[in-house]
Amino acid sequence: MLFKKWALALLLCAFAASAYSAPKTLLVLGDSLSAEYGLVRGAGWVALLEKKLAAQKLDIQIVNASISGETTVGGRTRLPALLKDKQPEVVIIELGGNDGLRGLSQAATEDNLRTMISMSKAAKAKVLLVGMRLPPNYGKDYTERFFNTYGMLAREQKVALVPFMLEGVADKPELFQADRIHPTAAAHPTILNTIWPPLAALLKTR
Repeated sequence: MLFKKWALALLLCAFAASAYSAPKTLLVLGDSLSAEYGLVRGAGWVALLEKKLAAQKLDIQIVNASISGETTVGGRTRLPALLKDKQPEVVIIELGGNDGLRGLSQAATEDNLRTMISMSKAAKAKVLLVGMRLPPNYGKDYTERFFNTYGMLAREQKVALVPFMLEGVADKPELFQADRIHPTAAAHPTILNTIWPPLAALLKTR
């Protein structure tokens, strides 16, 4: 009887250790701003985040499923398979910018973002929604409605929000590549600093 109890205790300890040591998975679903467009590999904010987590000895695996040119339609299409395959604890949704730049339906963009948030929550993942602003030449009404969509969805769906991914970058032309759309490597530490506080809260770390 004593042996059985001892064996059971060892089994439970092994299970607990296994569960504790299993790395969390963080899925980044984004566009060129998260896919290192025009940058040397390893210079983007996602790669910098990976280094930051490693420096803090946090066992978190990052899956960067970002694709240059991606729209919310593409993200919505790809997300179910990613959730099933990767089973992330946290999902960062950084999409919508290409929708806006192409003048796509804001109602459709909103619906796609809402659906991706709902999919992630249904898969028991925490969500960080990353907002974007459009250049002013798209018109004040269109750009403001586009920007406000992110805040509205974050409140409605009760998810974490980065209001504007390029805060501290957008007003500095020297931090952009020749196309004036994609940030240079020098901008990505600032981007990470903008994303980190709400993300750290989701990861329950400093």
